[in-house]
Amino acid sequence: MRSRLVLARAAGGGQAAWSLIGEAAVRHASSASITTQQLETLPVDRRETETYVESVMAALEEFSAHAARTAAGASWLHVQHVPVRRLVTQLVRKLLALASWEPFAQSPGPLAPAPYEGLVSVRPTSSREYRAYTVTWSGVAYALGAPTPHSPPFSAGLRRITAELISEEQAPEPPAAVLPKASVVALSWSSRHWQTLLPVLRELAAEGRKSVLVDLASDPAERCPSTGAEAVLLHSGPAGMLAQTGSVPSLGLGAEGDAGSGDAGETVTVAVGPHRVRLDRLARLAAAVMESSNGCTQPSWRASVHAELWLNDLLGQVGPHTVLVSNDTSPLGVLAVHSAEARGINTVQVQHGAWTSESVTWPALHSRHIVVMGERDVAPARAWARHPKAEIHVLGQPRFDTLIGVDLKAQRRYLEKLLARTKEPPGQIMVWACQPLSPEQLEAQADLLVTGMAQATDQWGLVIAPHPAQGPEAFAAILRRNPQVAVADGAVGARGCLAAADALVSVYSTCGIEALLVDVPVLELKLPGQRTLGLAEHGLARPCSAAAEVTQALDQLRTTHLAVTRDSVDAVCRWRGNSALDVAQLIVARGRRALSDSDPRHATAIPQGKEEEVVR
Repeated sequence: MRSRLVLARAAGGGQAAWSLIGEAAVRHASSASITTQQLETLPVDRRETETYVESVMAALEEFSAHAARTAAGASWLHVQHVPVRRLVTQLVRKLLALASWEPFAQSPGPLAPAPYEGLVSVRPTSSREYRAYTVTWSGVAYALGAPTPHSPPFSAGLRRITAELISEEQAPEPPAAVLPKASVVALSWSSRHWQTLLPVLRELAAEGRKSVLVDLASDPAERCPSTGAEAVLLHSGPAGMLAQTGSVPSLGLGAEGDAGSGDAGETVTVAVGPHRVRLDRLARLAAAVMESSNGCTQPSWRASVHAELWLNDLLGQVGPHTVLVSNDTSPLGVLAVHSAEARGINTVQVQHGAWTSESVTWPALHSRHIVVMGERDVAPARAWARHPKAEIHVLGQPRFDTLIGVDLKAQRRYLEKLLARTKEPPGQIMVWACQPLSPEQLEAQADLLVTGMAQATDQWGLVIAPHPAQGPEAFAAILRRNPQVAVADGAVGARGCLAAADALVSVYSTCGIEALLVDVPVLELKLPGQRTLGLAEHGLARPCSAAAEVTQALDQLRTTHLAVTRDSVDAVCRWRGNSALDVAQLIVARGRRALSDSDPRHATAIPQGKEEEVVR
């Protein structure tokens, strides 16, 4: 539930001061005031935000990276950079919004917290598992140096969530399985990961090369059901490994942790606009988000440390020449690549989703070999590569290989069956490939699409294809208001029905690329404050930012088709139907080269060492 707090100028002369108080208390006051909800809707410049986030993260790394390291020498801020960066982004946005509010800009001053408001909370999201942390406005006051003697670390809502997780503690870990020797170890914790990597492992298996697919997904819906190849062993992590709680020991959040705040070493600050953020307090806020574990997407610090030890033991047993991932910036991906590099094992990262400056939380890639989908991905890959010998390969997307043999008739029957309950079954069907946005954002997008379809010349029906992280309950309110809308089964998703649609609409789902490859027209929603795939910029999609533009785009489909060229498609995704084979051949060739330099099977300990420098 949103806070009903108001930021108001405190009464009295002298220097301006600002307090967070309840709405009822401000009704009788004459001073300048604004609700925190209104503050959060004030526009902030995206580039300015990114610049400050980069500056704050660099300062925080220098100030606090040494506070804790894994056995392989990876700092807590290196492993947990993505969740920390997201929290810092929330803090920076709020600080810039505050600075843009004219009464505060004219009379800046210290900010007093609201008594008993938690410092860290969560934002609404339609994702089943992901927890969208944020800093509350009292947390903002804390970061700026305000005393918070009555502020708990977490909001009431977040405390309820973590209490439920702690009460569902899992059974003790079983003994480690004895694993066979294999050439490749692949790591997955999302359906998009194993769908991207498994085709590659199957190509390796066809050549007689064994591999192990390590599935660490904590959501059953994201797990790989089977590999379909005898030479590809599916292996799961120990039960409860990612459910452990515990943050960085020296960075507990709370009033008692700030007893030494007068020490000069603890009052180092970093600028965000006109504000000065205390780095000691920011480090505590950052560490707070890794106190309770949220499974594979956001493991606690203790879970991360245990996961690295387990991964290192696994690599020692299997002795691969290559570790294969499709995400090497989230905590588990960072740990896997760091452990592999420490053992001299080759690392390969296969891009599983579209990359844009807006879509990437942390512009960094740590693997030795980076496989990208299209030509447009080469430049960001070069800019983000951290490995000193990074190589970039444009080989397309392995999970798109199966589009060649898709059953269009079966998919069309499925779509028509979903919409059969409507009074007048539509002649045209649009699939909406969703992303796990907030309920408010989803409802706004649905209203725009439904309004646009209603005004179109032809009769259109809409099938919502949930993101793998979403459940059907995310769309309950939309279905109640719109009888011409249906929801596809989560196991089918957009990938299982888009090829038979008359159009596909999305904000930034990579299913937009899949639709493009099978000649399904794409509508790209371009809404304020939200990123897109950028397909319209290549002339591959129709941009829509209002219901009238949706109507216009649908009517244009009756007579006009976009002129799509091979070069424009290759810029987004090189698709020949053999991407999995190409990646497999890359792994074999580079794996042999890695083995000629060192034999990872002989490595038994994790060496300590510096992290790789950025390649520019």
